[in-house]
Amino acid sequence: MNRKTRTTARISTALTTIGLAMAMLAGCASAQAASPASTERLDTIRLGYFATVTHAPALVGVEKGLLQKELGSTKLHTEVFNAGPAAVEALSAGAIDAAYIGPNPAINTFIKSGGASVRVIAGATSGGASLVVRDGITSASDLKGKTLATPQLGNTQDVALRTWLASKNLKTTVSGGGDVKITPTDNAQTLTLFKNGQLDGAWLPEPWASRLVVEAGAHVLQDERDLWPDGAFPTTVLLVGKDFADQHPDAVKELVAGHLDALDWIKAHPTELAGTVNAALQKATGKALAEDVLTRALGNVSFSADPHATAFATLVKNGVTAGTQTKGSIDGLFDLTALNTALKARSEPAVDDGGLGGKK
Repeated sequence: MNRKTRTTARISTALTTIGLAMAMLAGCASAQAASPASTERLDTIRLGYFATVTHAPALVGVEKGLLQKELGSTKLHTEVFNAGPAAVEALSAGAIDAAYIGPNPAINTFIKSGGASVRVIAGATSGGASLVVRDGITSASDLKGKTLATPQLGNTQDVALRTWLASKNLKTTVSGGGDVKITPTDNAQTLTLFKNGQLDGAWLPEPWASRLVVEAGAHVLQDERDLWPDGAFPTTVLLVGKDFADQHPDAVKELVAGHLDALDWIKAHPTELAGTVNAALQKATGKALAEDVLTRALGNVSFSADPHATAFATLVKNGVTAGTQTKGSIDGLFDLTALNTALKARSEPAVDDGGLGGKK
């Protein structure tokens, strides 16, 4: 074989090898895009939640072992967060697989990802959020020039406060400017700052609103329930990563079953709820709540698997008004298939996704 022939043969072989490699890569990419459900038993599911009364279904599910029982051999690993945006960041980074979370961070990540990031698989809590302020503030107009706190920029209470202030013709900015200064602050730090006179109020979830009232002398200026028809609005929902849901549908079913078990336990054990929640809070934060704080906080919330999907269109508008999210569609945000299958098996009525379940 002469030099020209050998060179031609080497080029032909190289091209063939490249072609095979490209074909293999294309096949891998196609398989990855399809995200087929795994046939292997999931070793661990990582769940995020907050150490708040509005996350009582998570607290009960963990404390009473109800979530772990339904997950069987799949280990439950939990992480505690202060607010939704931090939980969404962990979900996006693959640090957790699912989370109990407020609706606005769920909406925000869904819109930003073009619908590729998450799915709401159940409701959890309604109510339990309010604006509490110091003495001398009796109307919205008294808030001009004042400093208020929320758990985190873009979280559900942050959006609610900014929207409410806008409805009162009071301007805010995400950088802390405007007629009313909003400083996103860790809930525990908010209590300390309020006691020290460094904050004039805060829009908070329970039990933090009650802690400011009972422990620091605050009073309620606006209960968020009064802003919604029949006082019903979503405070906490159960969220999973879309890829996780696609790849581990059995784990999603088990997680939903454990969640429903927790809701059933709450309904069946009203006199034991406070003690169970307090025990879970003690483990999560190292400190239990005072009885009067916990009683007040639990009186401001209700628990249900219904995520109040019809309220989400309003929540999208509120996020845009608040300046914390962009406009976008939330069609497909909900996948209540596992929930409604489980409810049917329990002879309970199906939950409506408000037409936001996307294409079936």
